[in-house]
Amino acid sequence: MNKPATHPADDTATKSEVAVPVETEAVTKQDTTEAERVTEAQETSAAAEAADEADETVEAEADAGEADDAQAAEGKGKARVSWTRVLVYAVLPALALLLAAGAGYLKWRDASVRDAQVARVESVHAATDNTVALLSYRPDTVEKDLGAARDRLTGTFRDSYTALTHDVVIPGAKQKQISATATVPAAASVSANPDHAVVLVFVNQTIIVGSDAPTSTASSVRVTLDKIGGRWLISGFDPV
Repeated sequence: MNKPATHPADDTATKSEVAVPVETEAVTKQDTTEAERVTEAQETSAAAEAADEADETVEAEADAGEADDAQAAEGKGKARVSWTRVLVYAVLPALALLLAAGAGYLKWRDASVRDAQVARVESVHAATDNTVALLSYRPDTVEKDLGAARDRLTGTFRDSYTALTHDVVIPGAKQKQISATATVPAAASVSANPDHAVVLVFVNQTIIVGSDAPTSTASSVRVTLDKIGGRWLISGFDPV
């Protein structure tokens, strides 16, 4: 039985047909590798771009933070300037005004205290002298003595004293030869200011009627004085 003849051309064709898939697979692998490289390159580029964007974001945030810090610093500076202006234009003048007012008050207070002390001394001295003048007289000079005493008085008390001496004391002293001598062993200020004062006066009065023996009495009087025309005049004379 005869075997079919094998032709070289057929073998070649067969080999060619077999080789085609090998070449195709190689091309496919090569394309896949290049695609992977492209993908990796794209991913690398994307990562780089993302990193750049992140850096830009960080830089932007840093710039924003610096701007905020600058604004805060500027705000603090303005606040310091504002408080400085308030201190210079409001607090210090007010403090100076208070100090001036305090100094003025202390000066006024000191002057008032000194004036009151002067009034106290002067009024006690005036009350002592005036009381002695009011209650002392001699029968031969009674009009002159009590007339001079009247000049030490003021107000309604002056009118009352004038009437009493004119109607009672002067005629009695002349008729009965009455003499009176007053002394003030002590006097104390009750109150005093530059225009008005009250003094408590302790009085001893010795009276002689004609040739009789002297008689002495002791009493205390609340003397009220007003300063008129630079003089302390008695405006009240009340036994206590």
